[in-house]
Amino acid sequence: MSAAAEGARGWPVVAIIGRPNVGKSSLFNRLVRRRLALVDPTPGLTRDCQEAEALLGGRDVTLIDTAGLEEAPPESLAARMTKGSLRAAERAELVLFVIDSRAGVTEADRAFAAWLRRLGKPVILVANKAEGRAGEAGVLEAFALGFGEPVPVSAEHGEGLGELHERVAALLGPAAAGDEATEDGEAGAARPLRLAIVGRPNAGKSTLVNRLIGEERQLTGPEPGITRDAIALPWRDGSGRLVRLVDTAGLRKKSRITAGPEKLAVGATIAALREAEVVVLVLDAEAPLEAQDVAIAALAEREGRALVFALNKWDLIPRGRRAAVRQLLHDRLATGLAQLASVPVVPVSALTGEGVEKLMPAVWGVYEAWNRRVPTAALNRWFAQALERHPPPVVEGRRLKLRYITQVSARPPSFVIFGTRTAELPKDYLRYLVNGLREALALSGVPIRISLRSPQNPYAAEKT
Repeated sequence: MSAAAEGARGWPVVAIIGRPNVGKSSLFNRLVRRRLALVDPTPGLTRDCQEAEALLGGRDVTLIDTAGLEEAPPESLAARMTKGSLRAAERAELVLFVIDSRAGVTEADRAFAAWLRRLGKPVILVANKAEGRAGEAGVLEAFALGFGEPVPVSAEHGEGLGELHERVAALLGPAAAGDEATEDGEAGAARPLRLAIVGRPNAGKSTLVNRLIGEERQLTGPEPGITRDAIALPWRDGSGRLVRLVDTAGLRKKSRITAGPEKLAVGATIAALREAEVVVLVLDAEAPLEAQDVAIAALAEREGRALVFALNKWDLIPRGRRAAVRQLLHDRLATGLAQLASVPVVPVSALTGEGVEKLMPAVWGVYEAWNRRVPTAALNRWFAQALERHPPPVVEGRRLKLRYITQVSARPPSFVIFGTRTAELPKDYLRYLVNGLREALALSGVPIRISLRSPQNPYAAEKT
């Protein structure tokens, strides 16, 4: 098997291709047994290739969902989407060519079938939406495409998949020794870092993803909102560590989101952020940290994710203005996101590559801090010094007493402080302790959780 035909784990690559709205994403979700790809009646909802691990015909494979194949002017968005889908077919060891049985074979189906025959890859013709009498004629008509007997399926209802698995097994053959199929794609392998790239529309997220992985995998262009799905890409960074890199749709203000597909895309982005361990928030250096950026960063903080700011389009900022832009970002953080003022800021140009090599070291740095556990003895030495420098305040004539602190979990670092009348501790004093923890323990870029407990009611807790 050639390197081009292998997924990130060395597994065979299987690409699902076909016209828009023939049910490719529904089939993809059915085969990976999860709702990863967005599904909606809107034509052309899928724009980028989505990859996932799947068990097909007893083999672990990398399965690719692709955008719909369309004949369109060369520079149009539809043409760029088709180009990405054809690249996926070229990369694959096996192609699942999907048609709509109810619509029958179209001229576009015939044109792309001819291209596939010239490509010379093994092809399984999948006649989707074949349930009921409405699909029978289309299944028979599909023989004319020249790929042998079609496999009639209903991706929506899960019908006909047994025969599809048998056909895949016949073409891919048995797994090589040491490459046995697993029910859990993570079994026996190092677990990748889950990294989500998020930001406003047109901040340059997909361009940055392409720059990181070193190839034009994601669609880019001047049109806002090109990326609609949350696209997961397995990748090894420059240090050789495995990363599950997720490119996401741009997040706009809720009041501006009206169309159904955009609502689905926003939902997928928020889900990707919640599943991530580290979030890279891509900012536009020409308009850094606008209100929507603040909202996205605050969401990442609430969800307990480690965070890095990628200050993109740095090449557009004249060198004489760069210090002023940095200061503007610092000031906006201090006023709008004081709890995230220590988040690493990495100026980059996704277009030219300037500064991009510094991004992943920053990501791994906050990831290490996010996972950090501090010995209780060292933690309480810091705690005693913090109390000595700035004793707890007097409330209603009596000084509050804080006795000791312990870390209860990581990811993000979470602590419990025990003392008397802790419910009365002012929020500004709690911020003092959080800031001291962050500085003393090098916890820049990660949320810190502190709960307060008093001896008289050890089960009551206040979270900040």
